[in-house]
Amino acid sequence: MKSLARLTAPYLRVIRHPRYFRLWLAQMISNAGDTLNYIALVLLIFRLTGSGLALATSVVFQILPIIIIAPVAGVVIDRVNRKGILIGADLTRGLLALALSFANEIGQVYALVLGLALATTFFRPTLSTVIPTLLDEDDLLAANSISWSTEQLVQILAAATAGAVVALSGVALAFQLNALSFFISAGLIATIAVPRLTDAQSGSSGAGRFWADLRGGLSYARQSRFLQRLLVVQMLASLAVGGTSALLIVLSSTHLRLEPAGFSWLLIAIGLGALIGPFAFAALTRDYRNPRYLFAPYLIRGAGDILIALLTPLPIALLLLFIYGLCTSTGSVVYQSLMQSRVPRSVQGRAFTLMDMAWSAMEILSLALAGWLNDVTNIKTVYYAGGALLLLAGLVGLIGIPRQLLSEPETRGASGMAGGG
Repeated sequence: MKSLARLTAPYLRVIRHPRYFRLWLAQMISNAGDTLNYIALVLLIFRLTGSGLALATSVVFQILPIIIIAPVAGVVIDRVNRKGILIGADLTRGLLALALSFANEIGQVYALVLGLALATTFFRPTLSTVIPTLLDEDDLLAANSISWSTEQLVQILAAATAGAVVALSGVALAFQLNALSFFISAGLIATIAVPRLTDAQSGSSGAGRFWADLRGGLSYARQSRFLQRLLVVQMLASLAVGGTSALLIVLSSTHLRLEPAGFSWLLIAIGLGALIGPFAFAALTRDYRNPRYLFAPYLIRGAGDILIALLTPLPIALLLLFIYGLCTSTGSVVYQSLMQSRVPRSVQGRAFTLMDMAWSAMEILSLALAGWLNDVTNIKTVYYAGGALLLLAGLVGLIGIPRQLLSEPETRGASGMAGGG
């Protein structure tokens, strides 16, 4: 009993924190709406066009804003009241999601999807920078574990009910429920006391100041050994997983020879692994700064991609994908906790958006390369290549980022990034 109490203590402490609890609750409600929105959006686009290309185009519209607007978003997050950004982004997304329920032309859908992606580009990095201002550093791992695992659980439950919602009431109700989830999230966030930026962070404004901050951000990224090397690892990983994730349905049908219902089992296996991963990891260690906890999951996932391309029995595929989900969630939670504790708070907006921008750029390249490679060879080649890239990402991280780079918060260059030089 004592060991169980010791294991659960960090999670209970975080959940009982009144400000974090409301932020967590807001995200759970919003995540449920996002899942409904995703399923309804796919159905709406396919109903309007009957085109797989149109679906792919919608994905591009969701990724491109991250690449284009991320540098601007990073500066804004580090200079403007972050609580206001969260509320404004949620209200904007709520209105856009509501508008989707009335969209009847594909051009309207694309425009609204683009707007939602732009607002999310501001929301997600801001959320990552707010969490460490509400909690002690020792609670970050537990907080990120709770956030990640409950997000997976909510997605599983919402996906299970989304079909019934759409079947009974159509896609419009799904979009309206998503809009409601954003409005509720904004209301909950409005009740949270988020520490305001210091004078140094929220000083003078104007175009000159913006460009100075942007240059300061790039300067900091060049000076930070931690950020430099982690960026390379993340780009390799995104180049690997963008295509394999998108083409999992192809692996299911052409390599594993599964019926459409069998594809859902693959998704469930990944989801269950992702749900359990953070809690299993936290049960084993509290020290998330060891490089192997961040990069060993890439090695395991890489080996799994290669094995699933070699082997066809469904039980083996399910086991490999469960382990894949387990490692994905563990690595993601460790990454999030390290960024929050390692990068100075005054510059985290630009650091997170830089990583998001690089990840998204490589994801688009990965989608294009994987589609081409599948057409000229087969899906197994795509997974061999993806596995090899993940193995490379893990090795680069383990060799290039020693433990001391993850141990103490980085201060070099922080003042230049915060003040733009």
